Amino acid sequence: MSTIAYDLTFLETPLLPRAAEHNKLKWMSLTYDDSAEGGESLINVIDDGFSYTLSMLLKEKKEFPFAMGEMVFLNESGQQQAVDLSMFDSLSFMAKCSSDNTLTFSLFTLDENASRQGDARSDRISTRYFHCNTQWQSFDIDITRLDTPEWWYKWYDQALSEQEYSLSRVKKISFGSSIQSPVNVQSTISIRAIVFNGKDWVYLYVFCALWLLSGALLLVWLLKAHNSYLMTKIKDTLNKERPIIAYQQLSIESHRDKDKAAILKCLATDYANSELNLEYIVHKLGINRNKINDILKTECGYTFSTYLNKLRLNEAARLLSENQDANVSEIAYSVGYKNVPYFNKLFKNEYGCSPTLFQHGNPSAVYHTKTAS
Repeated sequence: MSTIAYDLTFLETPLLPRAAEHNKLKWMSLTYDDSAEGGESLINVIDDGFSYTLSMLLKEKKEFPFAMGEMVFLNESGQQQAVDLSMFDSLSFMAKCSSDNTLTFSLFTLDENASRQGDARSDRISTRYFHCNTQWQSFDIDITRLDTPEWWYKWYDQALSEQEYSLSRVKKISFGSSIQSPVNVQSTISIRAIVFNGKDWVYLYVFCALWLLSGALLLVWLLKAHNSYLMTKIKDTLNKERPIIAYQQLSIESHRDKDKAAILKCLATDYANSELNLEYIVHKLGINRNKINDILKTECGYTFSTYLNKLRLNEAARLLSENQDANVSEIAYSVGYKNVPYFNKLFKNEYGCSPTLFQHGNPSAVYHTKTAS
């Protein structure tokens, strides 16, 4: 997907090979020189299939001799037609000359104020110069910042301050001589890899938006998966406690041992009393503190404080699961905790999450199952 976004964002449209089916821009070769204006300069196209190669000879009969090879754009029917190049901002190519030469790249656009039917020179000409020699060189011309010669403004009575031109109606481009091109010298100019380049940031923005959306969806999925895992873990923890609760109920109802029954009954009925502690049980039942701990350790596997916390936390978990709108602090107080942060800490250690998350995770089905058991 990133490759597609890159290709759609960074546009490349080659002009060579000319006959390639995938070429979006169709064109044909024409030449133009000063012979039409009394000069004797000559220019011929040697190749326009796989490269654009020109043979040029400038002669001094005219004060400023010139010659150029033109690439005229066509429609699908092969007729000359201006094309929209507004999505491009540069033209790249490689060039080599048989001798040192300063050449002119020109771009011809239809000008709504100056272009006239039948007068090709009235089309706005925008130029840039480049120097080539006997070695292949790479060039990259910004086609949005070309210069229009002053003579064009004078000939067609246009304001020199109007430097802007539109790439939406381009008739042709050309490569030709300049006033510094050698005269009376046969020159060969070879140009290849002619490519219009542009950028369309919309596709990159869309890709980034989709990427961010995918990341957000992934994050939501991970949070849901984590919550599901947490609820499963809580359910497993509650299931492990079921034998303890069942045994406590059985112990209370069996009346096996007077002291044991009295201890379990006292804890089962007074656990919500915030003043309940080991000394409270000793004073109320008259049973030795060591004996109390021994009975709880033997019968339930817990110390007094651990067993008391489990009773309180189990009841708190039930209240949270069955009362979605209940205040956590009120539930903490109702099961015997004066210190809410301490209750939160104990609850998280027991169930792996805060009381608030447990309450809204809706594990009520676990308690219904436990009660049924």
